[in-house]
Amino acid sequence: MDSRPASVPEPSSAAPSGIRLTGMAHGGGCACKIPPGELEDAVAALAGQRSDEVIVGLDDGDDAAAVRVRPDLAVLSTADFFTPVVDDAYDWGRIAAANALSDIYAMGGEPTVAINLVGWPRDVLPMELLTEVLRGGLAIGEQAGCPVIGGHSVDDPEPKYGMAVTGTAHPDRLLRNDAAAAGLPLTLTKPIGLGILNNRHKTTGEVFDEAVATMTALNRDASRAALAAGARAATDVTGFGLLGHLFKMCRASGVGAVLDSAAVPVLDGARESLADGFVSGGTRRNLDWVRPHLAADPGIGEDVLLLLADAQTSGGLLVVGEVPGHPVIGEIVAGTGVRIR
Repeated sequence: MDSRPASVPEPSSAAPSGIRLTGMAHGGGCACKIPPGELEDAVAALAGQRSDEVIVGLDDGDDAAAVRVRPDLAVLSTADFFTPVVDDAYDWGRIAAANALSDIYAMGGEPTVAINLVGWPRDVLPMELLTEVLRGGLAIGEQAGCPVIGGHSVDDPEPKYGMAVTGTAHPDRLLRNDAAAAGLPLTLTKPIGLGILNNRHKTTGEVFDEAVATMTALNRDASRAALAAGARAATDVTGFGLLGHLFKMCRASGVGAVLDSAAVPVLDGARESLADGFVSGGTRRNLDWVRPHLAADPGIGEDVLLLLADAQTSGGLLVVGEVPGHPVIGEIVAGTGVRIR
């Protein structure tokens, strides 16, 4: 007799009977990142490296490194991988690939080549399931026009998948963390709430098709539109949440921001899932980290702050400037910190 609640669907047909991929990891997707404050402390000794060829390095926490190889050509480099965020292996592969490619788009670049990064519990999960993950990654690579060639794998108690991606951009047309200027609007190109819905999926098995579609959508068109609109500052919204990534960009640029919470697009079901308590530890750590730099207007409650700090996986671009077709959610101002109204 099946003892599971009626609302919990059967495991994905892509997974072995009785095994849910999200149940094999302590966290899911970008919510399993090392907390931002701890990470910055850990890499502090690496900051301050100087090279005439390095345009963007570690100092400002950009999405990818940028190295000038010709006056008109910069090479971009990034890597991103994480534990299962959904139970369907093929979808997990697609999400992880879109998330890794997003770092290149967030810099205003185009991906050139990607290689797979795999951690796999080979004595627990069949290799056929890994094939499904890799097929998903390849499908997104093909959609992006980016060959996926080879990679590296290790035997790992927790399944992990992602990509190292190399891309290119013009050195004078990069989107970077330190180029935000006061007086410009803020645009967000995907709704938030992914972390909350992924947490609900991990806990209950419920599948949220809109969340999967959002996570597998490339940020390519948004990046190109931002460049065409003259944007010079942007980042993608992933594991540190909208507030965390906005604060990092403001700090790097020496500016502040005003965020209109009512204008931020939110996925269907996210607010209800937040009210039901489906908040990841990563989201709470994000809020704890950025809270000293926030000023919330009267009426902005803890639920709003948690939603804005929600740890996204393969989220959208946060662009300084208007991007046609996407909502303006605030503005860059003189000063420091982030005001939420």
